[in-house]
Amino acid sequence: MKTTALIEMGKDGTFGVFTPDIEHTIIGDGKTVEEAKTDFENSVTEMFLSYTENGKDIPDELKNIEFEYKYDIASLFNFYNWINVSKFAEKAGINPSLMRQYKAGITYISDMQTNKIEETLHALGAALTSVKL
Repeated sequence: MKTTALIEMGKDGTFGVFTPDIEHTIIGDGKTVEEAKTDFENSVTEMFLSYTENGKDIPDELKNIEFEYKYDIASLFNFYNWINVSKFAEKAGINPSLMRQYKAGITYISDMQTNKIEETLHALGAALTSVKL
């Protein structure tokens, strides 16, 4: 079963990962997205070990579970920190100063702006996959 693992930056500047779509909440946290994802994956492993070591059946919703990571804007640019945020903003048609505020998690981002960013990311991905060296 595939389910969402949301990655978000907290008000304290740390990052968290959680599973909103399943009954068994799994969480991870860290100072960076990488640390939070590692902690999340450790939590998954520990949960499975807890069931198997205690001779309990793994709940159906957790059998063959796969996670699709979804990021808020701050988490995205933390994890992919090699992306130049200002240049990316220009490509997306967003004011670079506003994009830096999104990255810092200090400004609300509308669905329209989120869609612009996602479309630009997908276009960037498509352009990169067509590169030949």
